[in-house]
Amino acid sequence: MNRYDGMSALVTGAASGIGRAMALRLADEGCAVLCADIDQEGTESTAAEVLEHGGKSAAVVLNVTDSDAVKEALERTVSEFGSIDVLMNNAGVGGGAGWDKTIAVNLSGVYYGLLHGCKMMAERGGGSIVNTASVAGLNGLVGGPGAVIPADINPSDGPGAYTAAKHGVVGLTRQFAVIYGKQNVRVNALCPGYIFTPMTAGMRDREGRQEFLESLHPMGRLGEPEEIASAAAFLASADASFVTGIALPVDGGYDAR
Repeated sequence: MNRYDGMSALVTGAASGIGRAMALRLADEGCAVLCADIDQEGTESTAAEVLEHGGKSAAVVLNVTDSDAVKEALERTVSEFGSIDVLMNNAGVGGGAGWDKTIAVNLSGVYYGLLHGCKMMAERGGGSIVNTASVAGLNGLVGGPGAVIPADINPSDGPGAYTAAKHGVVGLTRQFAVIYGKQNVRVNALCPGYIFTPMTAGMRDREGRQEFLESLHPMGRLGEPEEIASAAAFLASADASFVTGIALPVDGGYDAR
């Protein structure tokens, strides 16, 4: 029996990378998945792949900075599949998006998922939420060898914004886990290291940069989206029934340095 037979999930940021891997992993274990992303073509592609493999899926265009839209996506999961058992709060942008957008997507977007998702799950008897944080939710980020921030660039617009948002995700995870623990709603966070995704492509493509990023991980390599999805599938499942409020590094040892 698959761990998610008869269950339904909403996965945000499902068009590519970690979100796509999450949707495919959940579906592979029997979960019906509503794939959500601001990228319509990408999220429809993910949903189509689930259907091609015999799973249940649908796609919705979602801007997670819109609280009402997040609530509607959760409600659609229920109307489409009959329940909302799992929420993967995964949509995100890189720090290059600037302070306002980075905070709006990476922090407020997670907050809206928690705000509406926890309430809906509690009213329906329980559920599980997994937030995608980052090693930047546990540490400050470092530049490459000899990296210097140009005088005309505000550091808060790049790594500062990203780190602030991801630290906030870890804090929200712990707080909502405390609030909803007795209502059978578990809330956890993943803290991935650097992963082979479209988001990191720009960093990896610069000469010498991938080698530097690999050197930050004691395992000597970057992670794959499927490795993050595997951890997410564990945290959201009954196998983690006594786990809530944690920020789990899935980072090849990055946080152990």
